[in-house]
Amino acid sequence: MKIKYTTFSEAGVRRANQDVCRVVKMPKHNRTLMVVCDGMGGHAMGDIAAETVCNAVCDYWETHLDCSDSAQKAIKACSQASDALYKRSRVVRPIEMGTTLVMASVEDNKVTIAHCGDSRCYLLRNGGVVHQTQDHSDPHMGSEVVTKCFFSMASEVAVPDIAQLEVKPGDRIFLCSDGVYKSMAPQILTARLQDDKPLEEVVDVIKFLCEKYSKDNYTGILAEIV
Repeated sequence: MKIKYTTFSEAGVRRANQDVCRVVKMPKHNRTLMVVCDGMGGHAMGDIAAETVCNAVCDYWETHLDCSDSAQKAIKACSQASDALYKRSRVVRPIEMGTTLVMASVEDNKVTIAHCGDSRCYLLRNGGVVHQTQDHSDPHMGSEVVTKCFFSMASEVAVPDIAQLEVKPGDRIFLCSDGVYKSMAPQILTARLQDDKPLEEVVDVIKFLCEKYSKDNYTGILAEIV
């Protein structure tokens, strides 16, 4: 399967952008990895936490090229990322820092999706949502309180939910931070993501809505199976 994609990441109304996204293509292994991390507000150095976890997951994927994508591979990558965050937070003194993570790796005709926190992944096909990650948040404490994440002071909570699904030509995969999906009604987001337009034009509409309504950083990766 070949993939085309486009990305965006904006600070929005915030003074700094604590979101990070990255796409790693591994053509010899017919594999593409996409990652979005959202540094947690209310704690120091959210941008550093997001960058550390994102890079650690990508590094694991790039250094284990001969390992087929699997749930176990995603768990090991996240464990390595959690260790990297722990070490980064203690360079000078212990610092509370955290980030969400959502990743999708497309290999041949399957996608492996892992997430920890409230950043999301959507798999869209023929006008419908085939799969959507479920946020790790506490409904009794508000959607802003995440129950799973990568956190330097509690590495045991960095255990991702994982799904593996078949992908088909024409499918679209969208990864985003919460600053995107909280900016518009769910049906508007999923409808716009499936507009019969080039990916760049689809993203322009999403960014326009985020610019008008988002109260946070907003970051996304939109990919299409071709």
